[in-house]
Amino acid sequence: MTADTPFIPDLPPDLAPLTRRQVPLRDLTTLRVGGPAGLVCRLTTPEAALRFHRWVENSGLPFYILGAGSNVLAPDDGFAGVILKVETSDFSVTGNLVTAGAGLDFDSLIAQSLNAGLVGLEFASGIPGTLGGAVMGNAGCYGHEIGEFVRTARLLTPEGHIEEVGADEFGFAYRLTQLRETGAVLLDVTLAMCAGDGDQAMAVRHERIADRRAKHPVDQACAGSWFRNLPAASPDDRRQAAGRLLEAAGAKAMHEGDARVFERHANIIVNAGRATSDQISRLAARMQAAVRDRFKVELVEEVRRLPQNPA
Repeated sequence: MTADTPFIPDLPPDLAPLTRRQVPLRDLTTLRVGGPAGLVCRLTTPEAALRFHRWVENSGLPFYILGAGSNVLAPDDGFAGVILKVETSDFSVTGNLVTAGAGLDFDSLIAQSLNAGLVGLEFASGIPGTLGGAVMGNAGCYGHEIGEFVRTARLLTPEGHIEEVGADEFGFAYRLTQLRETGAVLLDVTLAMCAGDGDQAMAVRHERIADRRAKHPVDQACAGSWFRNLPAASPDDRRQAAGRLLEAAGAKAMHEGDARVFERHANIIVNAGRATSDQISRLAARMQAAVRDRFKVELVEEVRRLPQNPA
């Protein structure tokens, strides 16, 4: 079954302009790989999200929720179903609370918050993707995570209802949330910030962006860190960087076609040109095996894989 038949004619006419057929997933993901998606539906408002979700549920088609497409590996043969692309992007400030659409660019959220005189998230400056992706994956760095700032959120539940939930409903953990596994669609989030020294926060922002540009690819397609860092050896220690184990295991010399390990960070795979999803998967497996063989440690992927089409 594909998204072209037979349900597309049943779309309400006013929703049709928010859809595109046979969209290459390489155009929707930061790694720039992947075949066509049968249908892409733009969730620009909570109301549009609700109506598209009901339509997809009635159609019986498989669907996948996507934001900016970072931290995602799409299959070479595409996805014979519906991509629900979250594009809600409102931004408002009430006191020290920031409420923003899940489709808003995460770094733009940080910049807008600083411009409004609110600080706290500058540590995460330069992290790619949307606010929704950052929250659902509990993005973080430098000892902090976005889950620390979440107060409430509006969700489209798997049952098709729009509900407001508190931070405790997310089940925040290292680079994941239990809520993501339920299939709920995150629509908007309210974050608790604080007034502070804007000049100091902006200096931290510039420092974090410069550090990210020095260590991460700037002009090459990638999905971000491929594997999660390992648990700390003791409660007082920081997590062990997967990149250090990968570098010690010789990962930087590895490649599969145009899928290559980034020269300045052993935990990042880059698409150096025309890499395929299959090549990237083989490279990731080799990296994982190298660490397993040398250190007897099993690395866990941080990157999510869009489902394969049925055989």
